[in-house]
Amino acid sequence: MTTSQINVKSPTPIFRIFDEDKAKEFYLSFLEFEIDWEHRFEDDLPIYMQISYGNCTIHLSENYGDCCPGAAVRIEVENLELFHSILTSKQYKYARPGIETTPWNTREVRVGDPFGNRIVFYENL
Repeated sequence: MTTSQINVKSPTPIFRIFDEDKAKEFYLSFLEFEIDWEHRFEDDLPIYMQISYGNCTIHLSENYGDCCPGAAVRIEVENLELFHSILTSKQYKYARPGIETTPWNTREVRVGDPFGNRIVFYENL
């Protein structure tokens, strides 16, 4: 077998969350991701869910031990200007991200979720 026979696909980051309602407000209302599915072992136990926006998939977990808060992920976006204008037009109370041009030839919109996780949406120049 050669490495050309192996198809490595995109990873799925897992972010730790502590409040389902705050997570949904941030990821669904502000960032406009959609819920693909939700799972709980029982009604009163923590939630684990998959959200997506186009081809970008993220898992959110309230379960202790799945991951640590304070993670970071970089997500490539086409038409970063439009994405940024949609975010800023919402006047979201907890985030007013700007666009930064970096020395490594990207333009970036950085946002932090309510749980200390960081998301950098970027577009290559």
